[in-house]
Amino acid sequence: MSASAAGPVGAAGAAGAAGLRAVLLDMDGTLVDSEHLWLSAEQDVMDRLGSSWTPQDQAHCLGGPLERVAEYMAAKARSTRPASDAPPPSADEVGAMLLDSIEAYMRGEALVWRPGAAQFLRSCLAEGLPTALVTASWARLVAALSDRIELEFGSDPFDVVIAGDHVVNSKPHPEPYLAAATALGVEPAECLAIEDSPTGVRSAIAAGCAVIAVPHIAPVDDIVAEADRAVVVSSLEGCSPHALWSMAAG
Repeated sequence: MSASAAGPVGAAGAAGAAGLRAVLLDMDGTLVDSEHLWLSAEQDVMDRLGSSWTPQDQAHCLGGPLERVAEYMAAKARSTRPASDAPPPSADEVGAMLLDSIEAYMRGEALVWRPGAAQFLRSCLAEGLPTALVTASWARLVAALSDRIELEFGSDPFDVVIAGDHVVNSKPHPEPYLAAATALGVEPAECLAIEDSPTGVRSAIAAGCAVIAVPHIAPVDDIVAEADRAVVVSSLEGCSPHALWSMAAG
């Protein structure tokens, strides 16, 4: 299903609100506008490896997890380096390089929210809904942003954080969303998940959450069209958690 979020969605009926017990939110591209930082970090690493990185490569790797991105980058570097060159670093080494690069960008650049995201998170808190940050980014990258997020909100707005290195199987596996629901003491079916990437949308749907997809770089319409409890919106601006729950779960 799909819906336009050009105007407030708060007019949605309250009937679908029953059953909503928690809101689970992705970080990169959903809450914060950090995908341009990832692109810069990925390009920096590939430059060091003597290869290249395009927006198309970024779209292919959107949503992580880090291991998959590092393997893709290492494979591309191997395929583009002259045979006479020394072999490129392993996927693990590439992953470490990428973590160092993106952390530097995240700590050095201003925090930029995706449209409507900060106000939506405030609405969750005002309505007393438990929240979890569910991200494929590793915990050190969450920490790179957490101080500024807490400063803006006055405290940590998340009851639970599930980072990519907190789970055995990262997105698109359902484990991150299942872990978040368990940590909050609720059923996945009682959770509203907010995601932007195909990888994240697949993870939340597989976990059994009601899903709101807010696509940023890569389209998700085909994935959402096959799900019973998922809706695409163009933005979180003017949206309330219970209204979105009504749309996705109703």
